[in-house]
Parts: sequence; structure tokens; C-alpha cells
Amino acid sequence: MPNTTNKGRHKVQGTIHRAATALAVFLIMLVGRSSAEEATSLLATVQQALATHPDIRVQTNELQARAKEIEQARAGYKPRVDVTAAGGWEWNDNASTRGAGYGDGRSLVRKEAGAKLTQMLFDGYATDSEVGRQQARYESMRRRLDGTSLNVALDAVKSYLDVLRHRELLRLSGENLRAHERTESQIRLRLEAGVGSSVDLEQVSGRRANADASRISDVVNLKDVETKYLRTVGVPAAAKLGAVRAPDEALPRSLDEAMQVALAEHPTLLSAKADIEAAMAQHEAARQNDFPKLDFELGANWGDDQNGLEGTNKDMSALVRLRYNLYSGGRDSARKAQTAHLLNEAKEVRNQTYRQVVESLRLSWAAYQATRSQLGSLRDYVRATSATRKAYGKQFNIGKRTLVDLLNIENELFEARRSLVNARYDNLYAQFRILAGMGQLLQQLKTPTPQGPGRGDDELEAFGQYAAYDLKTPEFAAKGAGGKGDSGDPEVVARVRAWAAAWALRDVDRYLAFYSRDFKPRHGSRAAWERARRRVIGRARNIRVDIEKLKVSVKGNTAIARFRQRYRADNYRDTSNKVLRLRREDGRWMIVSESNR
Repeated sequence: MPNTTNKGRHKVQGTIHRAATALAVFLIMLVGRSSAEEATSLLATVQQALATHPDIRVQTNELQARAKEIEQARAGYKPRVDVTAAGGWEWNDNASTRGAGYGDGRSLVRKEAGAKLTQMLFDGYATDSEVGRQQARYESMRRRLDGTSLNVALDAVKSYLDVLRHRELLRLSGENLRAHERTESQIRLRLEAGVGSSVDLEQVSGRRANADASRISDVVNLKDVETKYLRTVGVPAAAKLGAVRAPDEALPRSLDEAMQVALAEHPTLLSAKADIEAAMAQHEAARQNDFPKLDFELGANWGDDQNGLEGTNKDMSALVRLRYNLYSGGRDSARKAQTAHLLNEAKEVRNQTYRQVVESLRLSWAAYQATRSQLGSLRDYVRATSATRKAYGKQFNIGKRTLVDLLNIENELFEARRSLVNARYDNLYAQFRILAGMGQLLQQLKTPTPQGPGRGDDELEAFGQYAAYDLKTPEFAAKGAGGKGDSGDPEVVARVRAWAAAWALRDVDRYLAFYSRDFKPRHGSRAAWERARRRVIGRARNIRVDIEKLKVSVKGNTAIARFRQRYRADNYRDTSNKVLRLRREDGRWMIVSESNR
């Protein structure tokens, strides 16, 4: 009977344990999903980079300029109308004036006007060739813009992955440091109890210092990649970046398949082919003087008191005019030879581009294959080393392992985990490189090449302030992010101006990150306030937030910033005196309250 009762109790406990586990998993999934929704995604990062990168904006404007060049070339098909008019003093001494009795010449007030319409009938195919050349140049520029967008998107992907990589490496360094600190604490307790040695304490203290140095190095490396992220994407990396799903389903089955797609669709190669078409059209245009020119001309002229004779003169004409150049000093033959060389040059550029596309894709494929092969071995290595570390810890506690063994296996586990992280992100980046090498990256990300206007001066100013603060150097921040009339602690000044810059850039996540967890709005809940701020800032366009006469006073870990705020957007304008109260939290000044007067 007691045995049956115990079995029932164990069964109930097992049921409760499984239910609790399921509930915990559900809550973790729910929190994870909510966090992922709030985190900045890879797609959003790529779109931000494409929308703001100067290289893309330069080429977008050049593309629009080339569209206008096509219109200029097509104007050659249309008639040309010229109007002239003149009036003023004229003196003449000619046979007509002398025959009229004016032996010393005659002066009159001359007046004249004329109009002429010219319609090209045949120009030796010059207009046809020029239109074809400009269309090919436009297509080349369009493909070049696609290629630049592809490269910028790949750079944004790399920056995003590098930030994720180094944040994870920094996390591992922190865990490694804490493990060494635990071991150091354990050895110190043994020494105090009289069962340890000072040599062991010195040895573990040295290893702990080395682990701390490694962590500091990872902090610097993280700051480096975050700075590269800022340069590529245009805004600092968000505090939380979403996980990246591997695009392995979109990858081709073989290198040959990838190569076929790349040679057919890579925008840089298509741009080089369009350059050949432009060079061919230019070569055809060089032959225009081998043919006569034929124009239809319709003209009318009116004159009064001309050539020393009083009276009105009128004439009208409708002519078909032929012009044919027989000799131009060898200029035409030299022009044809020149364009032939330019055509050959364009073909060789195409050949060089072909080699670069092939090389890049082969390197990307090799990196993908190598890192994919490494991942399985490194996972096994981490599992085995982790199990060994656990066993060594138990053996050390009972005196069967030395401290050196324990420290060595701790370091080996740390390096194994770092190798796995690096291999995982290298493999992920190699997959995106393959898609870029095939010219398929933007399609996979469902992101078109941007065609809109570039960044305005206001946004550039905000970006400059943003970038200055992100360097977190107070001296630089005070110089780069400060404004005329600012006074007080330079770090707080830079912090306030970076807050305004994030607002002007409509980077809502970063804007909200300036507010303390203890910040309470004047009305409603914190969640309702955040939703309202997201909605208002998201709808606004061309935001400008000017801060004038910024005065900062600091007392301990609190600060007060007073300034005049001028807000301007397409739909609203406002000027107010603002007060921000800030508190230092985890090394950063956070806004705990704000008020307007």
C-alpha cells in the first residue's frame, strides 16, 4: 500500500512538473516573440542603409540626369523654331543710296523680325545613334545603381552580423571572466581555510586578469563594428537586434547553378554589357558625316528701313535644304577610329567584370562550404569540452585535478565557444555573399533599389550630431555634438543633442532608449505614451528639432538640462522652453522626466 501511494505521488509530481515546464516554455516563447517584434530587424537595417547611403543617392541623381539626356537626344526628331527681332540705328553708303541721291550715305532707324522652322528629314542616322547611346547609358547607370545597392545591402548585412557576432563574443568574455572570478574566490577561501597555496591564488588571479583584458578587447572590437554599422547604415545600431534567419533555402544546389544565374542577372555585368551597347551606338554616330544632311525649312522675314532705303520688305520661303561635307581635315576618320577603340575598351571592361563576378562567387561558395563543414565539428568540440570542464570541476574539488588543468580547460572551452560563434556568423555571411554574387540579394530581402530623393541638409545635421555622440568621447562629443550657446557638462550636452537628433531622424527605437525605465509621462501609462510617440513620430515628415541656449547643471548622478526647443515638421510647428531631468544609469544619462513651459 505505501508503495502504491509513493507511485501515485510521483505520478502527480511528474504531471505537475511537465505542466510547469510547458508553461515556462510557452512564456519564454511569448516573451521571445514580443522581444523580436521590438528588436530592429535585418530587413529594416538594409532598408535604412539603402534609403540614406550617399553612394546610392549620388547614382540615383545621375540616373535621373541620364533620363533627361534621353529626352535631349529625342529632341533631334522634333522641329526647331527660331525667332529673331532687332531695331536700331543703321548707316549705309551703297549703290542704292547713291542712286537715290544720297552721295554721302544715309542713316535710318532699322527694324526687322523673322521666324524660321527647321525639321530634320535625314541626318545620317546621327539622332538615331544618339538616342540609342543615351538609352544604353541610362540602362548602364540603372544597372550600376542596382550593383551599388547590392553592395550597400551586403555591407549592411555584414555590419548587422558583425554587431551580433561581437555582442555574443562580449557575452562569452563576460561569462569567462565570471567563471575565473568564481574560481579565484574558491581558491581564496581555500587559502583562508589553510588548505590552499598562495601560488594557486596568484596563478588564478593572473588568469582572471587575462580574462578581463580579453573582455576589454571585445568591448573595443564591438565599438569598432558599431562605428562601421553607423557609417554603413546611417544610424547607430539599436540596443536590440533581431536574430537572422539563414537564407539557405534560397541558395542554389551547386556552384555551376549559381554561376549561371550570376552571369545572366548580376547587375554589374549587365551594366558592362550596356556600356558596350552605348559604345556601339557612339561608333555608329561617328559615321554620320558619311551621309548628306536633309532638312525642311520654313521661314518668314519682315524689315523696315533697311540698307539705307525707306519702306518695308517682306519675304517667305519653304525649302528643302541639303548639306554635305566633302572634307573636314581628317576629323571624321579620326573620330571613327577613336570610337572603335572605345568600343574595344568597353568589351575588355566587360571581360574584366566577368572575371570579378566569377572570382567573387567562387570565393563565397568556398567560404560557405568550408564553414558549413566546420560547424558540425565545432559543435561537437564545444559539447565535449563543456562535459570535460564539468568533470574537471568535480575532480578538482576532490583533489584529482590540478588548478592548472581546471584553468586550461576553462580557457579551452572559452576558445571553442568563440570559434563556434565565428564559424556560425562566417557561414551566415557567406550565404548572403552567394546571393549577392548571384545578384539575388535584394530580391531575397524583398527590397527594391531606392529611387527617392536624397538626405536633406537638416537630416545631415542631425546625423552628424548622432554620430558624434555615438563615439562616446566627451571631448569629441562636446566639440562635434555641441551647439552655440551650450554650457555645462559636455557629456550631458551631447546626450541631449543626440536625443534631439534621434527624434529628427525618426529613429523611434533609439529615441525611446534615451528614457529611463523609471520615466513616467504626465498623462496615462508608459506603454500608452510609447505607442503614441511611435505613431506621432512615424507619421511626421521632414522633422527638425533645434535646441538653443542649452544649459546643463549636474549634481552627483542627476542633471537638469534647460533649453529652448523649436520643433518643425510638415504637419506641425511649435516653440517651447523645455526642461529635461536626467539620471546616470549604468554609465549613461537617462531622461527621468520632461516638461514644457
